[in-house]
Amino acid sequence: MKATLLFFAGLLCGAALIAFVPHAAGHLHAAMRSIHGEQSSQAPASARAHTEEHFSFTAHAPMDQVAPLFGADKERLWSPGWNPQFVHPLPPADEPGMVFTVAHDHLHANWVNTELDLKNGRVTYVYVIPDALVTIIRLRLTPQANDTLVDVQYDRTALSPETDSHVRHMADGDRSSGPDWEHQINDYLEKTKR
Repeated sequence: MKATLLFFAGLLCGAALIAFVPHAAGHLHAAMRSIHGEQSSQAPASARAHTEEHFSFTAHAPMDQVAPLFGADKERLWSPGWNPQFVHPLPPADEPGMVFTVAHDHLHANWVNTELDLKNGRVTYVYVIPDALVTIIRLRLTPQANDTLVDVQYDRTALSPETDSHVRHMADGDRSSGPDWEHQINDYLEKTKR
C-alpha cells in the first residue's frame, strides 16, 4: 500500500512539475530579459516607414549613348551637384560593384552598385545612411527607335522612428523627379550633338 501511495504521490508531483516548470521558466526568462534591458521576442516591433515610388521619362538618344550616363562617374556630366567620392575603384570608373560615398547635408551615404548591365539597360544602386535609411534605386532602360525609355524606381526604408517622416518626405520628391531628370539628361545630350 505504501508503494502504491508513493507511486501516486510521485505521479502527482511529476504532473505538477511538468505543468509548472514551463510556465515558471517563461517568467524567469522574461525577468532576465527585463533585467538586461532586452525586448521580448514576442513583442511586436513598430513598422518603419517604407516607400516605393516610380517615374519614367524619355531620353532623346539611342540606348548605347544613354545607358553609360547612369554610371556613378558619368552621371557627373549631366547631373548638377552630383559628386560621388569613390572608394572603389580608384581612379573612379563605372564598373559593377563600385563603392562610393555621397554627402547629404551633414550626413554621408554609403553607396554600392549591385547591377551595371549597360548592354541590357539594367542599373541598380543601394545606399545606406547609417541609423537613418536604406534606399534601393533601380533603373530599366528600353530602346525606342532613336530614343530610350528610362524607368526609375526608388524604394526607401527608415531605420529609426526619427527618420520615418524624412523617408515619406523624400518619397514626395522621388515621385516628381521625372521631369527634372528628363530635362537634365536631354539638355546634356543636346549639347553633345553640337
